[in-house]
Amino acid sequence: MTLPPWKVGELASRTGMSVRALHHYDEIGLLTPTLRTPSGHRLYQQADIARLQQIQSLRLMGIPLEEVKQLLDGAAMSPREVIDLHLARLHEQIALQNRLAERLHGLATHLDMVEVASIDDLCQIIQVTTAMEKYFTTEQLEVLRDRRTRIGEAHMHEVHDSWNEIIPKVRKAMAENVDPTSPEILAIARRWKALVEEFTGGDPKIAQAVKTMYEHEGPTLQQKLGEVPTPEMFTYMSKAFAALV
Repeated sequence: MTLPPWKVGELASRTGMSVRALHHYDEIGLLTPTLRTPSGHRLYQQADIARLQQIQSLRLMGIPLEEVKQLLDGAAMSPREVIDLHLARLHEQIALQNRLAERLHGLATHLDMVEVASIDDLCQIIQVTTAMEKYFTTEQLEVLRDRRTRIGEAHMHEVHDSWNEIIPKVRKAMAENVDPTSPEILAIARRWKALVEEFTGGDPKIAQAVKTMYEHEGPTLQQKLGEVPTPEMFTYMSKAFAALV
């Protein structure tokens, strides 16, 4: 059934929108009514109302009006395409909320460990979590969160202590020019590799992301986490890893 043309006031009344908003949409070319009366009054047909519904759906996703106009003018969007776009935006928002929750959990854990958190403490937490978000995908962060939950906080502290033991040994070996293929360093390499595989679940892409993060964010991470590998250590240990059988 084809609806008769509606004047702007009628459309505003039926949709709950303001006349002012509809006028603005017309002025910016977002929703130009198909018809006008001889005196110049706007008349909206069914196609105009369908476009208005798409406009409002896209706006609810947080998309700016200018981008809404580009989306609708670029190609005709079906109701299903609008829904798919809305779902994609919702998944992005959920991922952002999950990352925020992770930050807050980290902060809460830290506050449980100290009586008063200093400004430096809080800034370091933000720096570390921001660094994580730069180098890992949302899916990888989910995997790491799941592994942390499975491993448990007690064992995570043991892993932390292991790195605090391994890295000074590697630093000392490098300073003394110890052959990275020596039995001593190969034993360290096996332990290093086991810790990485436990943390990453054996995922080589996550392992590479960890390596890249340490190479670029080493000083920041060291302030918060303690001993972390340096780019020079990765180069040195790569020779040991290559020699493992």
